[in-house]
Amino acid sequence: MPVTAMRRPRGEPRRLLLDAARTLFARQDYRSTTTREIAAAAGVTEHLLFRHFGSKAALFREALVLPFTSFVDEFGRTWQSVIPEETDEQDLAGHFVGQLYDVFVKHQGLLLTLMASEALSEEELADTGIADVRRALRLLGRISAEGMNLRGLRSDHPDLPAHSTVAMIAGMAALRSTYFGTKPPSREVIVEELIQAILHGFLHRND
Repeated sequence: MPVTAMRRPRGEPRRLLLDAARTLFARQDYRSTTTREIAAAAGVTEHLLFRHFGSKAALFREALVLPFTSFVDEFGRTWQSVIPEETDEQDLAGHFVGQLYDVFVKHQGLLLTLMASEALSEEELADTGIADVRRALRLLGRISAEGMNLRGLRSDHPDLPAHSTVAMIAGMAALRSTYFGTKPPSREVIVEELIQAILHGFLHRND
């Protein structure tokens, strides 16, 4: 009696490929990770990977870059709707820090590739979406400058607080095991510490 192959649920191969890509890109750099390895880890054929994504760069972009840029765009919309006198800085900072920390923890391959991005060609930077990350960082820089202006703070480099904040959150997400070994503090404790460092390290610099 012939055996009927079981069909995966619709969208399952795509999800498996995205999960496998996130895992492998977090272990080794972009150039060292092959589409064959990703397909094998996902339990699908390499042909199916190309059918769904077209290229390794496009897969990287969707798996790792899009979650970051989507978060920044969403926060940008939140910022535009903020009414300063009705907004609690602690709540706004908590929204930003908590969600960005979660993005970095889940997508550590993005951090690994960003650290090595100087070795990528201009074509690779464009195809992987690293150029989109830079655009998102510029948006955060503009938000930082607007926030400092609202509080009457002055700086020759008003975008740096945003970049410093992102670097601090990224560092905590990337180096958790180095800092804490197998027993890290809870996510809530880490996020709260980051919030306090950001609020009191930046907003009160001229006090």
